[in-house]
Amino acid sequence: MRTVIRPARKASALSAAELDIAQLQRLAEFRFQLRRFLHVSQLAAEQAGLRNQQYQMLQCVCGMPEGIEPTIANVAARMLLRHNSTVELVDRTIEQGLLRRCGDPDDHRKMLLRVTAEGERILASLAEFHMRELEQSGPELVRALRHVLRPNALRKGPVRDRGRGTR
Repeated sequence: MRTVIRPARKASALSAAELDIAQLQRLAEFRFQLRRFLHVSQLAAEQAGLRNQQYQMLQCVCGMPEGIEPTIANVAARMLLRHNSTVELVDRTIEQGLLRRCGDPDDHRKMLLRVTAEGERILASLAEFHMRELEQSGPELVRALRHVLRPNALRKGPVRDRGRGTR
């Protein structure tokens, strides 16, 4: 028998959005794996002397997709931040010597963001750390995501939590 969680609703109305417990467990496991990776990432950024958002911004500026300029507006959009919050973040990062503003040679009204040599050094170190971490925790993260997307495809055994045994 499957236990079903039904969202709160009026007594006469039926909801089409019912989630069973197994679906909720798969989603919770995926969120846990993702949050665990992000937590490790945040700690690594802090050890490198950055706030987590500063590290994300440096990644964003260096890793902008082809054809998208690293302007404050584009960085704000890609980081899901308000424009004024992004300006404050940029200013703090510039003060640390990790980022700089420079004029766009094609449009003198536009300012572009560039990572400094020191910022690139820190970013490269953190990227190396993250690649090693993903080699370790990535398979569990991928397994959890696949389990959410294709719940019956992964019946190979329990999900393991490093350091805490099986679930």
